[in-house]
Amino acid sequence: MSVDRQEAVSVIVTTRNSGQTLEACLGSIRRQTHAATELVVVDNHSTDRTLEIANRFADKVSTIGPERSAQRNHGASLASGALLLFIDADMVLDPEVVAEGARILGAGTAPAVVIPEETVGEGFWTACRSLERGCYNGDDTIEAARFYNRAAFAEASGFDIDLNGGEDWDLSRRVARGHRLPRTRAIIHHDEGRTRLRTVYKKRRYYAPGYLAFARKHGRGAMAQGNPIFRAAYVRNWRTLARHPLLTAGMFMLKAVELAAILDVAADTKLRGRVRDRSNEVYAVVDDRERTRIAAATGDASRRR
Repeated sequence: MSVDRQEAVSVIVTTRNSGQTLEACLGSIRRQTHAATELVVVDNHSTDRTLEIANRFADKVSTIGPERSAQRNHGASLASGALLLFIDADMVLDPEVVAEGARILGAGTAPAVVIPEETVGEGFWTACRSLERGCYNGDDTIEAARFYNRAAFAEASGFDIDLNGGEDWDLSRRVARGHRLPRTRAIIHHDEGRTRLRTVYKKRRYYAPGYLAFARKHGRGAMAQGNPIFRAAYVRNWRTLARHPLLTAGMFMLKAVELAAILDVAADTKLRGRVRDRSNEVYAVVDDRERTRIAAATGDASRRR
């Protein structure tokens, strides 16, 4: 694919054993209405079908670790676009996401753009997560940019490779410099599959060191983002929460599980002086993920142009 650097958008997708959701993700990127869209996949040593799928869709495929921040920075170094969009492998994009984000960045002085997200998936706990996500629409303390002007990304030195958790918030805060970032109307559908409490606990425990490091890095200013229970978004949306009492109770149960995981890691770190490597635990959970309707519905979509 021939890409003009002055107008191109490079979409960078990071993967690790993402075979269940990757085809739907990459297919949605290939269906973008913005013609000059380059697709870069950076894999972290997958053992499933991830690389096979990536090679069918992507313009560039590379393998590097150890975590998302390093993968994303490497993807940016491979990309030829003047605009950079960072996507996770379990996300499906509306067709206008790239075009709208590119128009916003091209028309003004904003260094980055926030793309609103909705949670999709199956089961009660995923419905609770969807209710939670809906509370964050337009909330600068929770939503982080994914779409960056390359110059702003480079000036900020990209993602902090010492953060494995909270890295999105960190870069967005550094690039925004206290200013409100614009948002697209087109959205990202985040496929969380069938959420299970044990999965929530293990994943939050795995990423907790990053969130704790983010809190140390940004001090009191990080409390609104790092606190999983007491968030202003819940107060602003109390009427919505009141209309769904069972889902609201489940939502706070999920947040309590996340808080317990963070406290577990904080205590473990204090006692041992270091954090145990739990990557095998969390990626085993990811490997066991069920294929959901959104992945199945879009899995046979477009192939590499």
